[in-house]
Amino acid sequence: MLNFDIKAAQERRVMNLFELEEIRMNAYENSMIYKMRTKAAHDKLIRLKDFKVGDSVLLFNSKLRLFPGKLRSKWSGPFKIMKFYPMDPSLCSTKRGRNSQ
Repeated sequence: MLNFDIKAAQERRVMNLFELEEIRMNAYENSMIYKMRTKAAHDKLIRLKDFKVGDSVLLFNSKLRLFPGKLRSKWSGPFKIMKFYPMDPSLCSTKRGRNSQ
């Protein structure tokens, strides 16, 4: 027969589970600190863009896949801003007078 104490094994198992939970919480806190520092470093490099009515701007089309290659420009324009909405796409016009959004 095996000679072991079930009560002691149960207590040891509970302690191991508490230690694992503590390690998991430490890892979670460290990952949150890393994310906050990375976001702060990224946000520090972002320049604010203040557009006004009458400014000339270029439009970046990230979904342009007509002619794949290094030399294909994803920038189109120039456009002139006619109306400006701070958090929405602004109303722009091309050189030919057409409106775009």
